[in-house]
Amino acid sequence: MIQRVLGIDPGSRVTGYGLVESSKVGFVYIESGCIRPRKGPFLERLGEIYHGVDELIRQHAPSEVAIEEVFLASNPASALKLGQARGAAIAAAVAHGLPVSEYAARRVKQAVVGTGRAGKEQVQHMVRVLLTLPGTPSADAADALAIAICHVNTSRVKTRATP
Repeated sequence: MIQRVLGIDPGSRVTGYGLVESSKVGFVYIESGCIRPRKGPFLERLGEIYHGVDELIRQHAPSEVAIEEVFLASNPASALKLGQARGAAIAAAVAHGLPVSEYAARRVKQAVVGTGRAGKEQVQHMVRVLLTLPGTPSADAADALAIAICHVNTSRVKTRATP
């Protein structure tokens, strides 16, 4: 069964996205990039994130969405904004009736690099290798692709474990 997954690395200033397709033979890269809301009122930026994710779903018809969980930040205001950006992306997916799965950053890094303490450069490198990309994606796009890859691998394990 082919799975098309939209991975999302949420942020109020930059939201990374990555689309991968999976099959029995491996991963196929579809597209990746960043949604960069214009500078302006925070609520308008949230609307741009929602509409950006909505447009990606309309264009690429993913079957599932995977998104990074909110981590505990040292700055509560930053954590709150991150949570709201995440909520805007989730709302767009749910409006399309798509299932949404959430993954902790450590779990994503473990799934893609082999260690939960991997740095950004290591994630970028492994995403490039796993998807046989000609160049290195931006850190935000690579994180989103890693989230999608983690979801596919997690789904495969769940499918094999289900009787």
